[in-house]
Amino acid sequence: MTTSQHPERPRPAAGDPLHGEAERSGVTQPPHAGHVVRARPEPGFEISVDGRPATAVPGQTLGAVLYANGIRSWRTTRIGGRPRGLFCGIGVCFDCLVTVNGEASLRACQTEALPGDEVTTG
Repeated sequence: MTTSQHPERPRPAAGDPLHGEAERSGVTQPPHAGHVVRARPEPGFEISVDGRPATAVPGQTLGAVLYANGIRSWRTTRIGGRPRGLFCGIGVCFDCLVTVNGEASLRACQTEALPGDEVTTG
């Protein structure tokens, strides 16, 4: 193949977010690659998890809040006492059950965190 059959792709300049890995791999990136979308989210808020504060941001599920706050498991199996937390993340497995504001057996991966929520695990 000759050069005329495969024109050279435009190369990003040094300092451009597309410079580097994309250039080495030959992958062309969309113009918005490397830019954060909605870089200024709404202010966060706190919820209570087993009496301790946990930071959340609007739109997060309770499972995401627990995980982001370093809580990886919050209940155990009835037989064997094995730890459980997020597993499937899509509401199929029921491993992430929590009690929210007194309402038991809610799936943390499917329940949106709201300001002032009181979450009980275990």
